[in-house]
Amino acid sequence: MFRSHPLDSEIQDRTMREAFGAHAGALVARDPRVAVVLADISTDLFTEAAAAHPDRVVNVGIREQLLVGAAGGLALAGLRPIAHTYAPFLVERAFEQVKLDFEHQGTSGVLVSVGASYDWAEGSYTHFSPRDVALFDTLPGWRVLVPGHADEVPALLDRAVDGPEGAYLRLSLRHNASAHAGADGDLRVLREGSRAAVIAVGPLLDNTLAATEGLDVTVAYTNTPRPLDTEGLRDLASRTGNTVVLVEPYLEGTSAAVASAALADRPHRLLSVGVGRAELRRYGTADDHEHLHGLDAEGIAARLKAFL
Repeated sequence: MFRSHPLDSEIQDRTMREAFGAHAGALVARDPRVAVVLADISTDLFTEAAAAHPDRVVNVGIREQLLVGAAGGLALAGLRPIAHTYAPFLVERAFEQVKLDFEHQGTSGVLVSVGASYDWAEGSYTHFSPRDVALFDTLPGWRVLVPGHADEVPALLDRAVDGPEGAYLRLSLRHNASAHAGADGDLRVLREGSRAAVIAVGPLLDNTLAATEGLDVTVAYTNTPRPLDTEGLRDLASRTGNTVVLVEPYLEGTSAAVASAALADRPHRLLSVGVGRAELRRYGTADDHEHLHGLDAEGIAARLKAFL
């Protein structure tokens, strides 16, 4: 059975979280605007930065609403805050603070999560967050960055910190075998075909490539689903019979509205493949959840072949 996402370091020397910690610490050291707010998660990655800059590396404890509220206050004071913890606590639990302390106040910051949809499946449903990107779609202007490899993280974090808009960086233990894109947000074509344009987001690229082996389809990759490269999507669709498949590591259908709007001036077919909406009352491992949601290579291939 194809497995592209080991949860250890057999393929990848460092995790996305480790890449984030190292680069965020360096940003704090060289940019006096940058502040990091933590909630007892990943504090070991910021030991040196906190010792050198205690005024700009703050741990509020396990108080996620305060985490986002404090980051919003730092943004009002003219800093560029980076707030970090597990995805369900950063986005779902503290969404009111994201809405009010950033959006309503007219400020912006960088929110960096770990855990993704079901990385720590053994931790149970409290640590699952497949709805996070869908929630950000309810707010105007937020950039969403979903790296597929640790080597993509530094450039994406730079883009998030340097930009004026709010940014959500979604880190995961699931990853591709190698990095495939920088931070420009353009769709990168990795395989050419004529029957469909298959867009893989972040860590699902390797599974998508395996699923489409031998099929006459184009496969493209992005680690920047928001804003989605709609011009690139339109171009790929025009070359593949306006048939599009979106393979995303979060809630199925999250990007369907964006893709449909981009193709609204032409007849098109669209298939969304992602985390299912039904709650799986099984914990197991992340590999188990990937299989049960049909996001391993076999599951993606089955959906794609039926669609075509």
